Amino acid sequence: MENVHGKVAVITGGASGIGLALARRFGADGMKLVLADVEVDALAAAAADLRGDGIEVFTHVTDVSDGDQVDALGEAARAAFGAVHLVCNNAGVGGGGQTDQLTTADWEWVLGVNLWGVIHGMRVFLPMLLAQNEGHIVNTASMAGLIAGPFMGPYNASKFAVVAISETTRSELTLLGSNVGISVLCPLWVRTRIHDAARNRPEGLRNEPSGEADDREAVISGVIAGLIEQGLSPDEVARQVADAVAADQFYVLTHEGSAELVRARMEAIVAGDRPPMTMPQ
Repeated sequence: MENVHGKVAVITGGASGIGLALARRFGADGMKLVLADVEVDALAAAAADLRGDGIEVFTHVTDVSDGDQVDALGEAARAAFGAVHLVCNNAGVGGGGQTDQLTTADWEWVLGVNLWGVIHGMRVFLPMLLAQNEGHIVNTASMAGLIAGPFMGPYNASKFAVVAISETTRSELTLLGSNVGISVLCPLWVRTRIHDAARNRPEGLRNEPSGEADDREAVISGVIAGLIEQGLSPDEVARQVADAVAADQFYVLTHEGSAELVRARMEAIVAGDRPPMTMPQ
């Protein structure tokens, strides 16, 4: 989708991080924006900043893990601008821990946002794009959707699934001869607040304090926060995504060395070896 000027982008998780950077980039390219996020105040602040730059923005508070709320987002987007052309299923949370110590709530929270958020986004918006035979979808996965590091079971599972859904859809669009495109974004460390995602964890999916386990989780979170601080800027990720949309590029590997990490995993699979030890995001 080379010419995006005057067209409409829906971006979930649009109030911060990669989502807000995507909003800035596509807004600067002349797109009208539908920003969705679960954080009410942050969403309002992001919209105000974008409008200050002359970008047309409509906001809709949305918990992407709730299918009814994503249905409402789709209806609101069409009511606001009449059509949708670009969909960035970007909302996500970080969560994990040692696999044997994870609770059902841990899995439900991460999979609810990271996986079901994409599923709902695809269910709601893909038929719109197919009906007009125009548009593009960007699903935010992670390098954790291509290589699986330790202590990240729910996150890895969610992101591997997002990659699989995206690959499946790419093949279907090819078979249909559709003009709709799709990309899957697989970054390594990016300077976002994903390590602080628990601020938005629903009360019903929080664990009871458990002492030693909480201490371990805090240590892991601190290590990840340090790696994120040294990561790529969200604006650079957004630039690469915009280029991928224009070129109809499927895999968006944002970091130098990412391809070698994937190659090492593929070689281990072919050789029947253990998976390489990696710590992706």
